[in-house]
Amino acid sequence: MSAGEKAIARRVTDGPRAGWLQWMEPVPDTFLTLLGSIYSQPDGARRAIVELEPRANHRNRLGSLHGGFLAAFADHAYFSTMVAIGRPAQASAVTVDLSMQYMAAGRSDHILRAEVDLLGETGRLLFLRMTLVQDGRAIAASTATLRKAPEA
Repeated sequence: MSAGEKAIARRVTDGPRAGWLQWMEPVPDTFLTLLGSIYSQPDGARRAIVELEPRANHRNRLGSLHGGFLAAFADHAYFSTMVAIGRPAQASAVTVDLSMQYMAAGRSDHILRAEVDLLGETGRLLFLRMTLVQDGRAIAASTATLRKAPEA
């Protein structure tokens, strides 16, 4: 684990997510703390799996996961992916564009999984897409463009 990765993630050493990275929000009392614990692991050189255990307060008034919550998790999952695939400096990138497509209602009592792919990059931009899945069923999809942070 690189020095930059240590500041924002720690490797889980035991339990069902042993070997995964757990996001460690470096700034307390920020919006991201509302999401809860986020875990990621690489799934190839340009792909990662990011998971979160939703909570009851992530639901809308109809009882399913709130679309704003799903968009916030998607946004953060892109940055968690960059750390998981060995690009921790890009945890400081910024979102230029994010698009969501909602396909089904999500549940607050099942793990939410983001399957994220880095599609390509230029000198200044990263292009990513993901599918949000619960119990093997796609509930949303997203694409995003990130403005790169300077690499160390």
